[in-house]
Amino acid sequence: MAFALDAETAHRATIKALKLAPPLPLPRFAPELSQSVAGLTFPSPVGLAAGFDKDAEVPDAMLGLGFGFVEVGTVTPQPQAGNPRPRLFRLKEDRAVINRMGFNNRGQADALARLAKRDGARGIVGVNIGANKDSADRIADYVAGVRTMSPVADYLTINISSPNTPGLRNLQAGGELVELLAAVREARAPGIPRSDTEAVPRTAPPPIFLKVAPDLESGDHDRIVRAAIDHGIDALIVANTTVSRPPLKSRHANEAGGLSGRPLKALALEQLRKFRAASGGQIPLIAAGGIENGHDAWERIAAGASLVQLYSAMVYEGPGIARRIADGLAEQLKREGMSSIAEAVGSR
Repeated sequence: MAFALDAETAHRATIKALKLAPPLPLPRFAPELSQSVAGLTFPSPVGLAAGFDKDAEVPDAMLGLGFGFVEVGTVTPQPQAGNPRPRLFRLKEDRAVINRMGFNNRGQADALARLAKRDGARGIVGVNIGANKDSADRIADYVAGVRTMSPVADYLTINISSPNTPGLRNLQAGGELVELLAAVREARAPGIPRSDTEAVPRTAPPPIFLKVAPDLESGDHDRIVRAAIDHGIDALIVANTTVSRPPLKSRHANEAGGLSGRPLKALALEQLRKFRAASGGQIPLIAAGGIENGHDAWERIAAGASLVQLYSAMVYEGPGIARRIADGLAEQLKREGMSSIAEAVGSR
């Protein structure tokens, strides 16, 4: 039914339906899937990537549907409309998606008000922050995002890897990255209770993750890892969408924007392995890109990822994919004779 609508209209219809649906209880995951990463206890390593719930409208609904954690956003300091439509394309023959959304969102104040009302005990919700397209000082935008969203975020993701905001990926370069991460570290502020129902109010600032692009060159991995460790970044998310174009069958193959889904799988895995080699396990890695089943998730974990994220596969498989992957990981642990998912991280 959803495929009868254009991709963006179907997406908005899905968000509206989730908002109207009664809340679901949090699922019970196999205890061996639980692990601590960056000081947070994740009940399942399978999370929802940023991009689905841009304005933090349905994080608890997605947790109820089987995700071990949810990342909302990207949210920017000021509201912005994003790029002109059409800007989201399903590549059904390739099990892929191309988007050039351009950080369309209603702004951080809108998301802040919504997240401040939720019960933090319901599960881990991270906030992905970005810079406005017309900002005169993008580093200042990230500083504003850290200060604004820290009170309501279990973790923050610094997104400098989207290809749909012109020049944004330049912040991954040497001097710019160091300047950004230094400013972000200084902007960290202790979290505050989100509601009276929060069992243990946070007194420490939320951990900060850095999301990188898969389109990197030789030497970039070592440089990014060193900058992240030096500036206290708690984890790296590898990776965002790609501007490269492997062979594709869909008529949308030549659309501009970031490619995600199955065609990104090999590149994202390659980049994960390079970041694992560069870091030697000194910083946690979170894998994203082309993950669509339990085998893919296990492969990323064995290659060094502590957690995995997906979004595009849900377009084709539905939200039940998260629980199916989690159950598959639990079965794989039994087959491998391992007692916890942490044992599997980097095992190959």
